[in-house]
Amino acid sequence: MKKLLITLVSVLAFSSAQAKDWKEIRIGVDATYPPFASKNAAGELEGFDIEIGNALCAEMKAKCEWVVQDWDGIIPALLARKYDAILSSMSITEERREKVLFSDKYYNTPSGWVAKKGAGIDPSDMNQLKGKSVGVQRGTIQDTYVSEELKDVVNIKRYAGQDEAYLDMKAGRLDLLFVDALAADGGFLKKEAGQEFEFAGPMITEPVRIFGEGAGIAVRKRDTDLANKFNAAIKKIRGNGVYKKINDKYFEIDVYGK
Repeated sequence: MKKLLITLVSVLAFSSAQAKDWKEIRIGVDATYPPFASKNAAGELEGFDIEIGNALCAEMKAKCEWVVQDWDGIIPALLARKYDAILSSMSITEERREKVLFSDKYYNTPSGWVAKKGAGIDPSDMNQLKGKSVGVQRGTIQDTYVSEELKDVVNIKRYAGQDEAYLDMKAGRLDLLFVDALAADGGFLKKEAGQEFEFAGPMITEPVRIFGEGAGIAVRKRDTDLANKFNAAIKKIRGNGVYKKINDKYFEIDVYGK
């Protein structure tokens, strides 16, 4: 009995020592995705995701450190403990849920097609899409969609960063981009480089198995306490006006969605 008690005490002490208070949180982000996350001329991170993340950390009274990571390695780096969470416009999908635990959504926007003005391409018409070169960021839900739904229709060109896709579109190497609509609007179409381009065809939100339920914060599956802290903080900033202030700085609509 004495040995059993000693063992139990040791286990409890070990668990207590291992428990996190989450006063310091490392957050992974892909910084090639304006207006959600990018670097300014001074090399500082900026964008909607960055400001939302900082607001959530302030609400949780946590010191947060941003860790820049290429998108195609962003989940493996989380699982390898390079950081504690991913706050990088990551859509909540069933496929990703097999690897990580998500917070509640913090925004939800559709995907859209971008073409050169006057090109006359209707992406909803498969005959018009046939043989077209389509640019997507590798590993995104847009990549999944064209890979599964249009692999025998279009020529897919994948990019490590969204900014690289914008450059190729501007250079005439692509017929279409398929991208988050607000990322394209604020990160390309409203900038000088995107003045010759426009959205083409309808916005895409289906099927849900691909496009998910909105963007959430990903953590390791065992870190349920951290996910719960993020959930509570999201609810708080939605209610106290902080979310709206950040939202209105970047967008003309409430990107949280229904």
